[in-house]
Amino acid sequence: MLARRIPLWIVGVLATAALVSAGAISSASAAPGHVSGVSGGHHARISHVLLISVDGLHQQDLTWYVKHFPGSTLASLVRRGVEYSNAMTPVPSDSFPGMVGQATGGDPRVTGVYYDDTWNHAVFPAGTTKCSGPPPGGEVSYTEALDLDPLALDAGQGLSGLPGSILQMTSNPRDVINPAALPVAPGTCKPIYPNTYLKVNTIFEVARQHGLRTAWSDKHPAYLILSGPSGKGVQDFFTPEINSQAIGFPAGEDWTSDNNATMQYDSFKVQAVLNWIDGFNHSRTRHVGVPAIFGMNFQTVSTAQKLPTSDGLTGGYLPGGKVPGPLLVRALNFINAKVGAMVAEIKAQGLAGSTAIIISAKHGQSPRNPKDLARVPDGPIIDGINAAWKAAHPGAGDLVIFATDDDVMLLWLSDRSQAAADFAKHYLLTHSAAGNNIKGQPITVSASGLQKVFAGAASAAYFGVPRSDPRHPDVFGIVQHGVVYTGGMSKIAEHGGAGREDRHVPILVVGPGVGQGQAVGAAVETTDIAPTILRLLGLNPSALQAVRIEHTPVLPGLSG
Repeated sequence: MLARRIPLWIVGVLATAALVSAGAISSASAAPGHVSGVSGGHHARISHVLLISVDGLHQQDLTWYVKHFPGSTLASLVRRGVEYSNAMTPVPSDSFPGMVGQATGGDPRVTGVYYDDTWNHAVFPAGTTKCSGPPPGGEVSYTEALDLDPLALDAGQGLSGLPGSILQMTSNPRDVINPAALPVAPGTCKPIYPNTYLKVNTIFEVARQHGLRTAWSDKHPAYLILSGPSGKGVQDFFTPEINSQAIGFPAGEDWTSDNNATMQYDSFKVQAVLNWIDGFNHSRTRHVGVPAIFGMNFQTVSTAQKLPTSDGLTGGYLPGGKVPGPLLVRALNFINAKVGAMVAEIKAQGLAGSTAIIISAKHGQSPRNPKDLARVPDGPIIDGINAAWKAAHPGAGDLVIFATDDDVMLLWLSDRSQAAADFAKHYLLTHSAAGNNIKGQPITVSASGLQKVFAGAASAAYFGVPRSDPRHPDVFGIVQHGVVYTGGMSKIAEHGGAGREDRHVPILVVGPGVGQGQAVGAAVETTDIAPTILRLLGLNPSALQAVRIEHTPVLPGLSG
């Protein structure tokens, strides 16, 4: 593809956890405090919400694991919490809009965030110092490309003794973001940091407005976006770079290239969460108090789903797509153990009676069934569109100026007319593309691997924005099931699309007074997590701008 896509992300897993075994939630634990500014001014029982996102985790995976490991921490949480079995992520089901949705309550049309690597027709390109005339448009890459050093675990901070010293990483991602890599705003001619690109506020900002402490750990410094437009939402970030060189592994391998490396990487973030539970900052150098909203994302399940093999184990699912393969089972066991450590620490600190745990996912992964896989390089498809366009329009340049393609196709065009968008759509639907299957055997897919294409005004309508909106993709393609736009044979699954396997993720809420052993089958979306967190803390969900615009509801069926 034209834009290098970063493999990953995660499932946001909501679980209010206070108990693992019988009697784990202790009514004698830390007493909840009164929260000023609470809707109705009531006494809030829950003072802390731990949000856990497990990238790639499907609802099916959680159900399978609980059935086969009934004595596990995850099974205990399901028995003691409220499980939403029909939860969907926003579309596109990428990590960035997925996590932003959980933190704002908004879909891309409201947040303005469609993917982590996109194009905006109304900005100046990175590096622009003189903003004269109309903006030509430019790439908006909120990936590892922003880091001072994308190959360093500390993103270029310059820590010695890595990876052992990684917890000393800065709590402010701005310290390790290269402003020269940021798109430039036309009005001010200043770099657009990720948080200022976001159109609406976040749960972290609302919490801070009420004097509550916040913390978050994620895979890139670009997750500064969660601090919201004010830049003041998250007090303590921990954002080691996942796409950096994995220390102790062969040159050229990042922390997603080997599942053992991913587990090690996730363990760094788990330690930060344990430090927060103990009331310290992420580096455990200052005692600051337990955050009201805090958490992390896991990558281990995602890489176990994507890698064909790792550490001598087969990745993905067994034939049929319902049973996790050996690498994925190991990954789920890892998640269970690490979540168990968090739950145990919450109990040990006397916080079980005042803490809710939410477990969910930013996205799922597709395809689950190995036989459905069709790996298709997107470069020849885009080259074909551009060649056909220039042949039909002598003297014209490339039509496709930017693309982000995983198991979805997002194209931005140099010509935004409906005729140009229809040209691209017609080409896509009338040309086949070459690829390979799970065994590496050559295959051919019809219609460029797509089942439906929304072009121009139809793309804008799909997302619910005006045709003139500069951020939405000019062409949005929904793939045939199983198609993954990738070259070679290094991946067996991806995310980003609109299919059920990409979007059907768990939401599990566990905590004092929220309900016990309940299964809710109503259709919900992971954006509902944001207003639910505020409600759990006794804050007003309508303080979120996206909630007011989209009327995002609190998750149904919670007691109290």
